[in-house]
Amino acid sequence: MASPVEEKRVPGDLAMWCFILAELAVFGVFFLAYGVARRQAPALFAAGQARLHLAPALFNTLLLIAGSATAAAAVRAFSANRQRAGRWLLAATLGSGCVFVVVKLGEFAERLKAGITLSTDTFWMFYLSLTFFHFLHVLLGMVILAAVWWMARDGRYRPGSLDGVETAAAYWHMVDLVWVVLFALVYVAR
Repeated sequence: MASPVEEKRVPGDLAMWCFILAELAVFGVFFLAYGVARRQAPALFAAGQARLHLAPALFNTLLLIAGSATAAAAVRAFSANRQRAGRWLLAATLGSGCVFVVVKLGEFAERLKAGITLSTDTFWMFYLSLTFFHFLHVLLGMVILAAVWWMARDGRYRPGSLDGVETAAAYWHMVDLVWVVLFALVYVAR
C-alpha cells in the first residue's frame, strides 16, 4: 500500500520569509559593495584585516552555529510535544545570542577606544557598518526568540501548531548564515 503524500509547506510565517529574503538581498548588496571596494583598495583592506582578531570572531561564529543547532532542535522538540526540552533549547539559542552580543560589544569598544570610526577609512566603514547591521539583527533575533520562549510557557507550540517557533528558528538561521558569510569575507578572505 502506498504511503499518503505528505503536504509540503514553508515552515513558519510567510511574512517572515519575505522579510528574510529582503534582508538577505540587503546584505547581498552590502557584500557586493564590500567586494568592489576591496578590489579597488586591496592594501587598505589587508591592513585593516590585519588589525582584526580572528579568535573572538571564530568564537562568535561557533556560537551562532550552535544557536542554529539548538533552534532547529527546539522545533523538533516542540513537534514531538516535548515542551520542557523545547523551552530549554530556545533558552540555549537565546544564550548563544547573549554571549555573541557581549563578545561583539567588547570588540566594538576596542575599536572605538583605538579611535576607529566610520570615517577612519573605507575598510573600517565597511567593517563597522556590516558588523553593526548584523549586530542589530542578532538583537532582533533575540527579541523574537524571547517572545517565542515566553509564549511557549503555556504550551502554545505543539505538533501541528509550530508557526511561531519555526518562524523564530528561520530568522535565527538567517542571522547565522549572514554571519558565516560576513566572517568569511571580512575576517578570513585575504
